[in-house]
Amino acid sequence: MNTSIAAETSVAVKKKIPMALLILGAMILGVIAGWMVFTSYPDKKAASEIAGYISIMSDIFLRLIKMLIGPLVFSTLVVGIAHMGDAKTMGRIFARSMAWFVIASLVSLLLGLTLANLLKPGENLGLPLPDIGAATNLATSKFTLKDFVGHMVPKSFAEAMANNEILQIVVFSMFFGIALASLGDSVATLVKAIEDLSHAMLKITGYVMKLAPVAVFAAMAATVATNGLAILLKFAVFMADFYAGLFVLWGLLSLAGFVFLGPRVLKLLGEIKEPFLLSFATASSEAAYPKILDALDRFGVARKIAAFVMPMGYSFNLDGSMMYCTFATLFIAQAYNIPLSIGTQVTMMLILMLTSKGMAGVPRASLVVIAATLNQFNIPEAGLLLILGVDTFLDMGRSATNAVGNSIASAVVAKFEGGLLSAAEADAHLKAREELAAVVPMAKAA
Repeated sequence: MNTSIAAETSVAVKKKIPMALLILGAMILGVIAGWMVFTSYPDKKAASEIAGYISIMSDIFLRLIKMLIGPLVFSTLVVGIAHMGDAKTMGRIFARSMAWFVIASLVSLLLGLTLANLLKPGENLGLPLPDIGAATNLATSKFTLKDFVGHMVPKSFAEAMANNEILQIVVFSMFFGIALASLGDSVATLVKAIEDLSHAMLKITGYVMKLAPVAVFAAMAATVATNGLAILLKFAVFMADFYAGLFVLWGLLSLAGFVFLGPRVLKLLGEIKEPFLLSFATASSEAAYPKILDALDRFGVARKIAAFVMPMGYSFNLDGSMMYCTFATLFIAQAYNIPLSIGTQVTMMLILMLTSKGMAGVPRASLVVIAATLNQFNIPEAGLLLILGVDTFLDMGRSATNAVGNSIASAVVAKFEGGLLSAAEADAHLKAREELAAVVPMAKAA
């Protein structure tokens, strides 16, 4: 009897601790642990070696997430398109999504440009500048339409899945989903099987997400153990200016959400706090993808729309990365005292608008895009070495912002498509889902 009561109390305590709070606590403990390693091992090589072992858990977590992304995007997107019923509906959702993405990207780029001109973070830097001829070891190339199309269209579906090329998986899934929709009832069994696959992938995601606090602790500890906190003081002005810009961008995105969703946008922001913290702590937008889908479900966004808009957003709607591209490029130009006219800056912004889409899926894509842009405007590529040391800390903010932008985009597109439940309907749907989840284990036990 007492054992039963203790077990129930233990379960109740666990339920009272939200995952977002666990992640936040893990971040704080990770910073403390990393700082202890950094101060205990002054030799950077030794500290880096220890950090490598600490980061094993975060590496495993991110690898598990990457393992899930391909099948999850494929299954949810194919089922979503198949249930839409016709290509016309899909085309309309695609057009509305792209319109939002283009406007959001332009606003983000323009905001980075404006703030860099107003705040001038690169002037009077007080730090030694890297030699102009120094190499950054980042592969860069000029953007061409051929490169973009070549990257977008998969040569092989298996290759796209193996390399986690989200944009290529989206393209194949669109064709596959349209084909299933056109075949109607004759492929109902196949659609059901793929739908079951999506449920299985979401179930696995639930298991993997239990590791999130441990992964967050390891990621933060490894980062601080390697770099220490002193590096943040050296770049305090640059980082403070950039994060101030992100706060402004979050405000603009929330305001845009308020225009279309009304006060419910605050509910949406509350729902995504967990994936927001997760993407921030791991500096990975992908880590938050499954949790954002779940948050959008709870908010009332139709899964068929969320499954369509979210993967596209991961290629075309990286708002935080967009702002960083213009902000960092002007920072480097200012550091080397290279004046850029307004016309040149606008041209740069438009080029970044295109090159950022062409580089989707490239590791450390923001840095690669910036390096390519620097080359085109005769700004020393070596300037990237200035920010490489703090790029991980900056990437945290970029990734979290991308999570916010794509969540709001999905909800707004759903509102236009009539695929957003009212607040009351969403609450009823969530309650029914929770009751079903509670009944299934009891039925199995019986």
